[in-house]
Amino acid sequence: MGFSLGFIVERLGGELHGNPELAIKGLAPLEAATPEQLSFLSNPKYQRQLAASAAGCVIVGPQMRDAALQRGACIVTEQPYLYFARVTQLWKKTLAPMPGPLRHPSAVIDPQADVHPSARIGALCVVERGARIGADTELKSRVTVGEDCVIGERCLLHSGVVIGADGFGFAPNAGAWEKIEQLGAVRIGDEVEIGANTCIDRGALQDTLIGNGVKLDNLIQIGHNVRIGAHTAMAGCVGVAGSAVIGAHCTIGGAANILGHLELADGVNISVASVVTRSILKPGHYTGIFPIDDNAAWEKNAASLKQLHGLRARVRALEDKLKAFDPNGQRDA
Repeated sequence: MGFSLGFIVERLGGELHGNPELAIKGLAPLEAATPEQLSFLSNPKYQRQLAASAAGCVIVGPQMRDAALQRGACIVTEQPYLYFARVTQLWKKTLAPMPGPLRHPSAVIDPQADVHPSARIGALCVVERGARIGADTELKSRVTVGEDCVIGERCLLHSGVVIGADGFGFAPNAGAWEKIEQLGAVRIGDEVEIGANTCIDRGALQDTLIGNGVKLDNLIQIGHNVRIGAHTAMAGCVGVAGSAVIGAHCTIGGAANILGHLELADGVNISVASVVTRSILKPGHYTGIFPIDDNAAWEKNAASLKQLHGLRARVRALEDKLKAFDPNGQRDA
């Protein structure tokens, strides 16, 4: 099973240098590819891997054309990574096994839920009362969509996703906790993909909102009343606390945390493992990570950090004393 290079270029475009009849039977990274596999190079710093690769053909950008031709067959395109993504889509669409029934017999769908006839509901899924699932959306196995939650069109929810569990809301009462009922829902736009075991909580009063084209990795927690703008992407293990507002076209690195009630502007990029403790109102790349070190050095640096506030106060006191002198070095009367 596979495609010829000519078939790929006919479907996806690009400038082919090589035999269009060459059969491609798989896709692989540069260092592991065989003569029957297609690979790609999107970052010039991996040019050394390109020269050594045994791939039957490599997708490259125009700036890497000459280097690729010295190695062998190539497809030249302006955006090689995007082209490779579309090859994977073509591969799956054409060669994937035939799917099973649209609704697995083990799925539990409430009679008052609204599931579009083209939606695919996998094994052991639960769709509760009042929930709505849009056209061409797929729920993989064991997805739960809570009551009154809305999933848009052409979405993909991977195994174990929970949409619409209660948000974490409790009021203190004489040393105990009184539950705040979560009366909102979750509304998810079109073309959203949500990774395995990710949880999106329902709102306390208003709905939790996920915009069109948002991409969430595995094991992400989205708190109640969070709003995420269109085409924002988050890597695994991100945590977003309640009522945070995240703009469109943001990227959040793996294991980063965003505190509640904060706002991130459109186009904000947060580095991996950062903790966002204040609102960020301008687009850009932000990092908040204490560098890793051997433990003994880390403990010394941490002890020094604990003294920074006192040091700051001492510096301010010295500055105040200096202001008491005139430019000629004499004290004010």
